[in-house]
Amino acid sequence: MTEITATIEAWLLQTNVTLTMLFLGVVLLSYLLEDLAIVTAATLAVEQAMPTSVALLAIFVGISTGDLGLYLLGKLAQRVRFLRYRLFRYQRARSMRRKLHHKAFITLFIIRFIPGLRTIGFTLSGFLDVPKTKFFLAVITATALWTLIVFGSFFQLGNAQWLQDSQTGWLLVPFGICLMLLLNKLISRVLLRDAYDTAR
Repeated sequence: MTEITATIEAWLLQTNVTLTMLFLGVVLLSYLLEDLAIVTAATLAVEQAMPTSVALLAIFVGISTGDLGLYLLGKLAQRVRFLRYRLFRYQRARSMRRKLHHKAFITLFIIRFIPGLRTIGFTLSGFLDVPKTKFFLAVITATALWTLIVFGSFFQLGNAQWLQDSQTGWLLVPFGICLMLLLNKLISRVLLRDAYDTAR
C-alpha cells in the first residue's frame, strides 16, 4: 500500500494534471491514507495547482464516502449468519451495542480521531444497526472539524512568506506527515487514557 500511495502522491504533485484528475486523485488517496491526502491537498492548494475550495471539497468527499463505505460494509456483514451468531453470543458485544446506540454521536466522534479505530468502529456501526442519521451527523461533524484544522494549518504554513522565499516548500509534505503521526499518537493516548480512567 505504501508504494501505491507514494505513486498517487507523486502523480498528483506533477504539473500537467487536470483539475478533475487532481480531484479524483485526492479522493482516491484519502481512501488509502487520509492524513497524507489532507497534506497533499493543502500542498496543491498552496502551489495553486488546485483551488482551495476544490481541494477541501475533494478531501471531504473522499473521507465521507470512505466512512460511508465502512458503514455499508458492516451492514453487508449482517447477512453472514456466522458473524451475527459469534458476535451476539458474548455479553461484551451486547453491552457494546447498547453503548454505541446510547452514545452514538460522542463515541463515533472520538473514534474519528483515534488512529486504528476508524475502520473497525465504523464497520461495527453498520453491523450493530447504529441509526444512519446519528452515524452521518457524528462522522460529518468530526470529518469537517479534522479536515479544516489540518488543512488550514498546513495551508497557512505553506503560504508563509519565509517558506516561499526559502525554496523548501517541498518539505511541507514529509513534515506534515511526521506532524500528523505525532498528533495522532498524542490524541489517541489522551482519549484512550480518559476512556480507561472512566472505565475504572
